[in-house]
Amino acid sequence: MPYYRVVGEVPDKRHVQFRRPDGGLYQEELMGEEGFSSDSSLLYHRYAPTAIVKAEAVDQGAQGLNPNLPLSPRHFRTQDLRPDGDLVSGRLLLAGNSDVRISYAATSAPSELYRDSMGDECVYIASGRARFESAYGAMEVGEGDYIVVPTGAIHRWVPDGPVTALVIEAAGHIRPPKRYLSQYGQFLEHAPYSERDLRAPTEPLLVDGEEVAVLVRTRGGLTRLTYANHPFDVVGWDGCLYPYVFNIRDFEPIVKRTHAPPPVHQTFEGPGFVICSFCPRPLDFHPEAVPIPYNHHNVDSDEFMFYAGGDYSARKGSGIDVGSVSLHPAGFTHGPQPGAVEAVVEAVRKGLSTTSEMAVMLDTFRPLDLGPAALACEDPGYAWTWAVRT
Repeated sequence: MPYYRVVGEVPDKRHVQFRRPDGGLYQEELMGEEGFSSDSSLLYHRYAPTAIVKAEAVDQGAQGLNPNLPLSPRHFRTQDLRPDGDLVSGRLLLAGNSDVRISYAATSAPSELYRDSMGDECVYIASGRARFESAYGAMEVGEGDYIVVPTGAIHRWVPDGPVTALVIEAAGHIRPPKRYLSQYGQFLEHAPYSERDLRAPTEPLLVDGEEVAVLVRTRGGLTRLTYANHPFDVVGWDGCLYPYVFNIRDFEPIVKRTHAPPPVHQTFEGPGFVICSFCPRPLDFHPEAVPIPYNHHNVDSDEFMFYAGGDYSARKGSGIDVGSVSLHPAGFTHGPQPGAVEAVVEAVRKGLSTTSEMAVMLDTFRPLDLGPAALACEDPGYAWTWAVRT
C-alpha cells in the first residue's frame, strides 16, 4: 500500500517491550513482503500467533483447468451457476493459469476463518453486502467494492443476505499500477483514484476463542491449521501492508476525443496480469468519433471481462448481459458485434453522450485455461455471433 496507517495501541518504538495491563508482554508479529524488502506492518497480539495444535490436509475436489482448445472466444453465464458453500469454500473456478485463479461465488453463509498464502486476493462484490473481518479489524463492504487482501492476512466473510462476488487469487501481490505512484508511493495527480478513495480498518477487532480453524492455501493445496487461540486478538498495528477497499464508482475515467484503449481503465496490477474498471463516462467527443472499441488483436494477452452492470453497446446481439463473462484470447481478433458501430453512431446523433457500462476486466499475459464452472455455464453459440449478417 502507498501510505502508512496506525490502528489501535502500539508502542512508541518498534521492537521494544509492550506490556499488557497484567504486566505480561504482547506478542509482536511482522507481516512483510519480499523478504523484508517491501511493504510490511507490525501487529501486536494478546497471544502467540505461532501457537498451532493441529494441521490437516484438505481435499479441494475437482477444480482442474483445461486449455482453451480449440482456440475460441467464449461467453460464460455465471447467472446460470448454482454455487454452494461460503465465499471461500463456495468458489467456482472459471479460469486460471500459473499467475492467477478467477472464481465466482454466490452465498449468504459466513465463511470459516481463511488465510490465503498463495498470494494476494482481490474480491469484487458484484451484489449484496457483507462484513469483512480480519486480524487488522473489520470493514463493511458492498456492491462495487474491490477488497484487496494481502497474502497471509487471516480473515473471514460474514454476508448480510445473498452476496455474489468475482474472486481473483494472485500468485503474488496486487498493487496500484506503478505509473500512478511517485517514487515514494504517493498517488500522483494523473491517477484515476487517490488515497482518499481507499477504506481500511479503523479499529481493532478482538475476539476470544480457543482452538480456531484457519484454512491456508499454498501453491501445493489447502491445509486446515488449528490455532490454540483466536487469531483476531490484535490490540493494535501499524505499517503499509493491510487489507483495503476501493469502490469501482470512485474510479475517475480518463477520456479522449476518440476511443481510448483499455490501459486507461487500469485499476490494479498483479504478477502477469492487470485489473481494469470500466465505468460510466462521457462518450468520445470528436465529431466523427466511433465511440465503442475498434477491432483489436491482443497478441500477448487474454482478455477476461466480467459484466457487472449497465448497457454494453459493443456486445449488442451477442447474448451478453449483467453477470456474463467474455473471454477473448490472444490469437483471436475481436471487436464490436455486427451492427453495433452503426447503432451507437446513430444513438450519438440523437443525443446519447455517456456510457452506462460497469465491468471488471483482467488482461493476463499467459493464456487462461478454463475451469469447470466456466465450462458448465458456457454459451456455445457466442463464437459465431460476429458472422451474423445485419
